[in-house]
Amino acid sequence: MTIFPAVPAEGRWHYRRSLASRVTLLTTIAVGLTVAFVAAGAYLTVRMQMQAALDDSLFDRARSASVALCDADVNVPVEYLGTANTWVVCITGGSAVARSAQKHMPAISLGQPEVDVANGKDTSSVRTIIGEHGTRWRVVAVHRPGGETMVLAQSLESEQAVLRKLGIVMLLFGLAGVIAAGMAGWAVARNGLRPVRRLTSSVEHIARTEDLRPLPVEGDDEIARLASAFNQMLAALAASRDRQRQLVADAGHELRTPLTSLRTNLDLLSQADGGGVELPAEARAELLDDVRAQIEEMTTLIGDLMELSRDEPLTHVVEAVDVPELVDRAIARVRRRAPSVAFDVATEPWYVVGESSGLERAVTNLLDNAAKWSPPGGTVTVRLAEGTLTVDDAGPGIAEEDLPHVFDRFYRSQESRSMPGSGLGLSIVRQVAERHSGSVTAGASPAGGARLTMWLPGAHAPVPDWTPAS
Repeated sequence: MTIFPAVPAEGRWHYRRSLASRVTLLTTIAVGLTVAFVAAGAYLTVRMQMQAALDDSLFDRARSASVALCDADVNVPVEYLGTANTWVVCITGGSAVARSAQKHMPAISLGQPEVDVANGKDTSSVRTIIGEHGTRWRVVAVHRPGGETMVLAQSLESEQAVLRKLGIVMLLFGLAGVIAAGMAGWAVARNGLRPVRRLTSSVEHIARTEDLRPLPVEGDDEIARLASAFNQMLAALAASRDRQRQLVADAGHELRTPLTSLRTNLDLLSQADGGGVELPAEARAELLDDVRAQIEEMTTLIGDLMELSRDEPLTHVVEAVDVPELVDRAIARVRRRAPSVAFDVATEPWYVVGESSGLERAVTNLLDNAAKWSPPGGTVTVRLAEGTLTVDDAGPGIAEEDLPHVFDRFYRSQESRSMPGSGLGLSIVRQVAERHSGSVTAGASPAGGARLTMWLPGAHAPVPDWTPAS
């Protein structure tokens, strides 16, 4: 069987990634997302912590700054304000005095939050503003008990520089982690899928060579379970192939005897007619009867082979079968073939949903087998109760060593080899019973003969609204 790549409806070839590449890609994506979330969380945490620390520092300095800062317009040392790039605005009595820790610092503009604190509407405020040249400032305003309002503004350039460096470091380490994860995923996929590749190679070898020997199984993981499942399938295929070969060999062996006899009889008739030799009427009639018997035997054998070739389960139900009526028809047929055998029949109502012809053939085979083994004047006992059909013959019974094989194809016991039959009748009984979810067994009857029992699931009355399955 040739396997082609999947082709969508529009006719374009659809590429499907290999399992190893998918494992590698999924591993890389999973690790990349994890690294991204961790880096984003760390970055935000550091940023929030730095901003909280800066706010606390600005509030502390605004509350503790000296009132002298509001007296004169002079620059103050960096050590006094705690850091460079800091503006101090002292608002008192309607006037504002600005101080900075550095000369020529860019100017900043105060807004409504600081005015509200100076007017006593709020006790404090904190916010981030953008000054000249796009510089970001953190501004804190505190209304002090003396009546003045202290406003401290500090540039965020140093914090932003730290965060930029932190972002670059996290990006580099994240990329390195993603690359390492991709390489690790590729290595894991390559090594982890090595048993799958070995198993695939072995199965492809089996497909090419039809060598059904079991595959080696190592360990107890999922791959080992898959190999065990393949071995079970191979065992089933090997058994099926052996049964097929055995069926062909046995069929050829069984057909050889009637064909040889038929050809011999036809040769005798043709030689007698062609050589001008007049056969006696009795001899000619005997030859023709023998030819008819051989043709009938071949017809029966071919029909049995066709019945046995139906290995598929019963999928289409034909009708609701009245089993007692079916048993009566089968007994009437067998009586014509074995008039010297009596039949003791007792049946109870039982209906089975299935194939009427197949069930009738199975019952007929059971009765034929019992009649064949019963001596002239013997009685075959037939009982049907609760879906169980029991057939007891008056013969010698089944030997203990033959019991496990009586339902095998072409199996014939030592005693039955000289008797007519193909060895397929009971095999057909078992196959028909199993197709109808039933069973058949062999044993000994209380009278000493053989007992064959077939059970079929059904009911005492037909289902009123039964319809054939579609």
